[in-house]
Amino acid sequence: MVEKAEAGSELKQILAQFQLEGAVAAVTAHGSGHIHDTYHVQNTAAASPDYLLQRVNHHVFKNVPALMENIQLVTTHLRHKLGAVAGAEPSKEVLTLVPTNAGAWFYQDQEGNYWRMYLFLENTTSYDIVTSSRQAYEGGRAFGKFQALLADLPVERLHDTIPNFHHVVSRFNLFKRAVEADPVGRVKEVTPEIAFVQDRIEAMSTIYRLGQQGVLPLRVTHNDTKFNNVLLNPEGKAQCVIDLDTVMPGYVAYDFGDAIRTTVNTAPEDEADISKIHVDLALFEGFARGFLEETGAALSEQEIASLVPGALLLPYIMGLRFLTDYIDGDNYYKTHFAGHNLQRARAQFQLVHQLEACQPQLEDIIEKVVQEVQAIPITAN
Repeated sequence: MVEKAEAGSELKQILAQFQLEGAVAAVTAHGSGHIHDTYHVQNTAAASPDYLLQRVNHHVFKNVPALMENIQLVTTHLRHKLGAVAGAEPSKEVLTLVPTNAGAWFYQDQEGNYWRMYLFLENTTSYDIVTSSRQAYEGGRAFGKFQALLADLPVERLHDTIPNFHHVVSRFNLFKRAVEADPVGRVKEVTPEIAFVQDRIEAMSTIYRLGQQGVLPLRVTHNDTKFNNVLLNPEGKAQCVIDLDTVMPGYVAYDFGDAIRTTVNTAPEDEADISKIHVDLALFEGFARGFLEETGAALSEQEIASLVPGALLLPYIMGLRFLTDYIDGDNYYKTHFAGHNLQRARAQFQLVHQLEACQPQLEDIIEKVVQEVQAIPITAN
């Protein structure tokens, strides 16, 4: 829901720092994000673009200059690659940063807040929930294309914007410390959940170990592959991947796994009745097909084999994070009622259970899709 907002003196002062065309007609709060403050800046001039202004949450992202270096590097690379593709429209398919008057990619105000500006992408839509195989396919195609286009960008050029973000061993160590400290006396309430975590940590560390051994290559990954981070055009086709704050080095299984976590679940992330949580195999196949059509030629056999384990790993990590925060006293995630983090953890662990139960089917789907994708003739653009 979009709220009307006045372009008060503070926002006017911020807007004046950027190289804008035309003049500001109105400023409205935009989107449903919980991290940054986002505004749609409407233009008075029909021939000039609208803009998206964001105040970056520097409490979550501690090094905003490094974050913005990543975004500038990645968007420049994507625009260059798409410029060589017949029929591509880089200005619509890639986020475009707007420089400040000083030529920088962000502005820091006197209070220490960081601001950035993008061109506003007109006539696009995002959705929080995947409702059809076609949507799942478009999500897979969007994130697969994103991955494929960045395959030749040297990963060492990117900063870790949130260190150890999907690092399961690090997350497990934080969990163990919370259990040992038991700061608010909740450990006795969560014995089954603690056992769930401990029983699976060895298996869930496989992707990390394979990465450390060099079997799985580090790639430029998005690391927050929710469906609402894909903008769709009026025809419902994927147009642009957004929210590039967590783009950094990672494994392909992370992006695939997080997308599956938020695509195939038949219930909300914090569903209280875990009997409602199931895996929608049609949505899994739709996403896998779109993803592998774009990435299949670039991925190694080991990376393809890591996709289903990644689908189990990411809900495990999220459940582990929710459970750790619950034991620690609910200090990280915003909660809306007592026990919310525990409810979230139980829902994620139930999704892991369901994925484990149908793992052979998931692997069969991946094998089938890979064979079909490999049978598609490659044509020049």
